[in-house]
Amino acid sequence: MIAAHPQTRRSARTCVTRVALCGAALACLARTAPAQEPGDTVRLREIVVTATRLPTPREHVASAVTVLDGGALRARGVTRVLEALREVPGIAVVQSGSLGGVASLFLRGGESDFVRVLVDGVPVNQPGGAVNLADLSLDNVDRIEIVRGPASVLYGSDAVTGVVQIFTRRGGGAAALQAAARAGSYGTRVGEVSFAGGRGPLGVSAGVSRVTAGGVYPTNNGYESWTASALARLVAGARGEAQVSVRHQDGRYRFPTDFTGFPSDSNQFTAGRATTVSLEAGRWVSSRVEARLLAGWHEARDRAENAPDSPAETDGFTNRTRFRRLAADARVNVRTAARVTLTAGAALEEEAFHNAIAFTGDFPASDTVAVSRTNRAAYAQLMAGLGERITLTAGSRYEDNQAFGSYATWRAGLVVRPAAGTRLRTSAGTSFKEPTFFENFGGGFATGNRRLDPERSTSFDLGVEQALGGGRATIGATYFDQRFRNLIQYTFAVVPGTPNYRNVAGANALGVELEGRVFPARGTTLTARYTWLRTAVADSGVDGSTFAVGRPLLRRPAHSGGVAVDGHLAARATAGISVLVVGAREDLDFRNADPVSFAPRRAVLPAYARVDVGGELELTPSALARPGFALTLRVENLFAARYSEVLYFPARGRTVLVGARATTGR
Repeated sequence: MIAAHPQTRRSARTCVTRVALCGAALACLARTAPAQEPGDTVRLREIVVTATRLPTPREHVASAVTVLDGGALRARGVTRVLEALREVPGIAVVQSGSLGGVASLFLRGGESDFVRVLVDGVPVNQPGGAVNLADLSLDNVDRIEIVRGPASVLYGSDAVTGVVQIFTRRGGGAAALQAAARAGSYGTRVGEVSFAGGRGPLGVSAGVSRVTAGGVYPTNNGYESWTASALARLVAGARGEAQVSVRHQDGRYRFPTDFTGFPSDSNQFTAGRATTVSLEAGRWVSSRVEARLLAGWHEARDRAENAPDSPAETDGFTNRTRFRRLAADARVNVRTAARVTLTAGAALEEEAFHNAIAFTGDFPASDTVAVSRTNRAAYAQLMAGLGERITLTAGSRYEDNQAFGSYATWRAGLVVRPAAGTRLRTSAGTSFKEPTFFENFGGGFATGNRRLDPERSTSFDLGVEQALGGGRATIGATYFDQRFRNLIQYTFAVVPGTPNYRNVAGANALGVELEGRVFPARGTTLTARYTWLRTAVADSGVDGSTFAVGRPLLRRPAHSGGVAVDGHLAARATAGISVLVVGAREDLDFRNADPVSFAPRRAVLPAYARVDVGGELELTPSALARPGFALTLRVENLFAARYSEVLYFPARGRTVLVGARATTGR
């Protein structure tokens, strides 16, 4: 048991004070919104796709699902996917330093490679699950759907604790062109242009943005990136549709620190670019049978480089990585009865990986790895409405992986609606994650293990949701329990020529997610969330520092939550405020490693609270005949909280961004 450090206790008291101040501000914002109008509480049924891979009313979905609206986030000034995901129960986002630093995602206490991230159905994870969210922007994003819980039945590897899917905007109707620019603290400059529109059966959207910003260190610390995306959708009457989307992102991050967070280098950097292409088509063969095809291609190239700092120094390295995922998924949805749908599908994916690393100096060395593997799968899912108040979901998947062989997984869920506005749901299932290419094939100074089994989990959750005030408020609670086994670890202590990677570790995670949503007045939304999480290592395997039996998993807070409100201050003014509270969590301290074993010690990262505010003032409204103009404001970390999400890697302080937006068309 680690005793609370005095700094941790002070941070907790500061968090409480700031949350109280922001609560008062939230209440004021809600009261300043225009009065409720008759009929304003009538809300459309929310439809989600990711949980079942077919449009399904949310009240029939057994999994815990959160939907983030891209337009609402951008109106508040949120521009990065990782910042949006901080507002989801059960999620912890960890970034190593300021804008551009490596950003990892932990969902329900799982590993950072246990969440499958999709862009229009195409996975953007590296084979083996790793994903860096640093460059993912909200440009041209319609919405983000987050499914919490095992989803390997529908999505295969990596979907161990959940799925995050980013949907590109669908254009339609009168054409609209928008341009925006912002600038402010840390030398930040943001510019973006977007278009959406359509005629008849064709709809198109497109967007381009560029970001440059400085970091928290005075030298060699900056970030620059640009993103371009487009989607075209064609509707062929009432029976068919097809769409193609493309998203490209390119980023470069300069940082002066070594792996311990100590500033020690003047010219090292990382750079990466990735392109995702999605093609999806569907057609109703009859009134009961729909056929769908999804084809996707994702390729990413990453480079890490550290040249000699001076002519007198010769030591340096370059590491170049390229991976590609080419996949196709065909499925059929069959309506066997009024409320019964059977989905059967098959998937084929080719994964390719290339890595080249070179060291210069007194001991030059180089190594190259170029490998590939193929995955095949078949899956089925049944959704059945048993009367008006019960929905049953069950599915299974058979995976044939060229690396580890065959593996079967299953998932089942039940939703019961005993009364109007009340929903009880439960689900259970298994999931898996394939090894990385390094773990299977090795590289550099490591020997891979081609006999590794997939990492796997067994999960269960139970939830309840209740609507109040005729739909003007909803509250919900979810309990979840997960068991992670066969976790893969690296070890130095092996006989030369034997594998460095083994299936040895295990961990458990359980917790409670609370969430609520209130519509206190027309045009105003208030959301609140809280997550209690308990993680514990069940088997340390060969790494007693990272996996210490009985100790919590690293960088996962036991307590986290927040509040957000968006609303109208006046007819032409909107504003939003969000409060993020993250409790204490453990990390590894490499600076103060054990002098004998060189193993890093554990340290506690203090709790912190971060407040962000944003809004815009419309000077002239947009119309078909004239452009509209608005002023925008975004303040991140309003109270300049000093915190780190990774030990010794400080986050940015108060960041103020002022800008303008111009819109033509509707």
